Amino acid sequence: MTYAISAQGLAKNFGPVKAVKRVDLAVRPGEIYGFLGRNGAGKTTTIRMLLGLIRPNAGTVRLLGSSLREDRAGVLAKVGCLVESAAAYPNLTVRENLEIQRRLTRSPAAAVAEVMGLLKLEDFADRRAGRLSLGNKQRLSLARALLHRPKLLILDEPANGLDPAGIVEVRGLLRRLADEEGVTVFMSSHLLDEVEQLADRVGIVHEGVLVEEVDRAELRRGSRVAIEVAAEDAAAAGDALAAAGIQTLGLAPVAEDLESHFLRKTGGQS
Repeated sequence: MTYAISAQGLAKNFGPVKAVKRVDLAVRPGEIYGFLGRNGAGKTTTIRMLLGLIRPNAGTVRLLGSSLREDRAGVLAKVGCLVESAAAYPNLTVRENLEIQRRLTRSPAAAVAEVMGLLKLEDFADRRAGRLSLGNKQRLSLARALLHRPKLLILDEPANGLDPAGIVEVRGLLRRLADEEGVTVFMSSHLLDEVEQLADRVGIVHEGVLVEEVDRAELRRGSRVAIEVAAEDAAAAGDALAAAGIQTLGLAPVAEDLESHFLRKTGGQS
């Protein structure tokens, strides 16, 4: 298989600090891959290495089957990205920002109107980017990433600044791009509920090491299952229920969700 993202042994040091110790990735074409980790775990550093924004101390990266070192311009022409925070030319309007991006990517003239429609930016087309709300700045950054119809999207916290309705809209957009157009989406996020609803696979990075890479279905099958008991006297519940004559009000299996699984894998609460 030609992976959309293939990385082996990625490592990056900043002086004495080992930001990324070892990350191996194999992201399949057309899937949505959730990249999770605590603050400082190495997520953004990994993303910057994937995009060639910083050079790794060790390891290799291939995007869409090609190496950035061999064909940087050709590879990046098929990649859309949003890294760390929303960015735009603040004194230019939304339309002008997108027109610059269109020219840089040599996209069709109709691309600007199309992507403004996708991200619901039509009402802000003539507003300066510096005067946009945080959520609309994020929409603009997503629009710039999508304008040239990339085959691979690499998104660092794509829902940052969006209101609940915006999060739902972007979730639906990313799902449609993956399902209908075969776009691969690699996204880091701290919104574990969103990742759980959207991602086909999840990778968890902890202290600079990829500690787990698992399909959503596998995650559900392999999750811990507990029995939740509701009783008049919860402290006395459990094995002694029948013997103690305690009236049971409820008894149900409870599967571990992604949040609990994530915390368990990264040294948090289990």
